[in-house]
Amino acid sequence: MITLEVIILVLISYLTGAFPSAVWVGKVFYNTDVREYGSGNAGATNTFRVLGKSAGAPVLFMDIFKGWLAVNYVCLVGDLTSLPNEIIFEIQLVSGIAAVIGHLFPVYTGFRGGKGIATMLGLLIGLHFQAALFSIFVFIFIFMISRYVSLGSMISSISFPFFVMFVLNSTNASLNLFAIFVPILSLITHQKNIERLLRGEETKVKFGKK
Repeated sequence: MITLEVIILVLISYLTGAFPSAVWVGKVFYNTDVREYGSGNAGATNTFRVLGKSAGAPVLFMDIFKGWLAVNYVCLVGDLTSLPNEIIFEIQLVSGIAAVIGHLFPVYTGFRGGKGIATMLGLLIGLHFQAALFSIFVFIFIFMISRYVSLGSMISSISFPFFVMFVLNSTNASLNLFAIFVPILSLITHQKNIERLLRGEETKVKFGKK
């Protein structure tokens, strides 16, 4: 269902996802462009690495919030809330994906964004909190034993469709199809991380006192 309201909603979701949290926090509060240091990525992980937890934590929160907010924009449009639940879910899904694309290719900063994992997490929390929670537990477990954020992100994203389809037994075709897309996107955006992991060159995260 494509209407003017839906098109506007998707555009707003993209612009929301495109808000450059890492770049904004780095430049405004630390006079540092995180894209010029560390992995060169405009995301929460690189912000933690370059500027420490005092900068990384709010960036992580904002990036997650962007995805969650995009999914819930539909609640603000009265004409859309009266639609069948299946249609509302599909609009939420498209809006959330638009936010992730915005994070990956932000118009505000020359389309140099992050990997989209935190914003994707916000999307997942908004769409299916239970499955997202399972994936968060997987991430924490892998991260704690490996100290690799990239490895935790990839394995947790791979676990998401398993939780959706086999543990929670989802019968929502749109959700199941999207769940399969999640690990594909994660693996694509983490290609360089995979190469570094295979070479034993991936950096382990150490939270300093910055």
